[in-house]
Amino acid sequence: MYFPRVLKCPPRTLDQHLTEHRGLYRRPPTKTGFLLRGKGFGRNPVAGRATVEGMRIILLGATGLVGRAVAAALEPRHEIVPVSRTSPVEADLNDPGSLDALFETAPDAVVCCAANVPLRPLAELTDEQVLDDLRAKLLGQVALARRAAERLPAAGSITLTGGTFTEPIPGSGLGALVNTGLAGFVSSAAAELPRGPRINVVSPGWIAETLEAMGEDGGRGTPVAVVAEAYRALVEGDANGRTVVPR
Repeated sequence: MYFPRVLKCPPRTLDQHLTEHRGLYRRPPTKTGFLLRGKGFGRNPVAGRATVEGMRIILLGATGLVGRAVAAALEPRHEIVPVSRTSPVEADLNDPGSLDALFETAPDAVVCCAANVPLRPLAELTDEQVLDDLRAKLLGQVALARRAAERLPAAGSITLTGGTFTEPIPGSGLGALVNTGLAGFVSSAAAELPRGPRINVVSPGWIAETLEAMGEDGGRGTPVAVVAEAYRALVEGDANGRTVVPR
């Protein structure tokens, strides 16, 4: 069984890490750290890659908490094409056929923040719920990535959304299945796209603002602005085949 190498860049060593692995981060170091899973972190920049400014980026899930934060992080330097079930440009991960129209806008990159899997106790799961959740988050994003790989420029990028459970919690089994599947898919797909586009997945844990809205301690989660920075770094950097866990 393959276990990907894990590289951690805690705040106290971030400057050294940026020097050794330039390319992923394009802004000055912050107090934010990232946990990255995958082989060859920081290698294999794509020749002729789109510049880090002025890209046209399709953003699925643009109206959600994470999607809004990602848009705010990218908008100062790029053109954002927001996509939701009710936006002028519509798409639904549950309907793969609806994804084709996205690429009529000739984008340079695709970011998906639309996928989520609810907590479902194992004893209460039905076969239909399993299939529905797999279609929504796993298979829908695979369908998006397949289309993007065919239609984005070689210098483009695909950034998907997974998730992270720091420890097993009741109802997280199906979500863990989907998240692990996405990480494996991204790692393998990147190996099949040596000339691009790049493909990565951001796997956040609990979002601080979500916990606070639930009446819980937001300190147990990651601020949404930190999560958005992980997406921005992948879009503007040269990482490929990585699973990034914002901290």
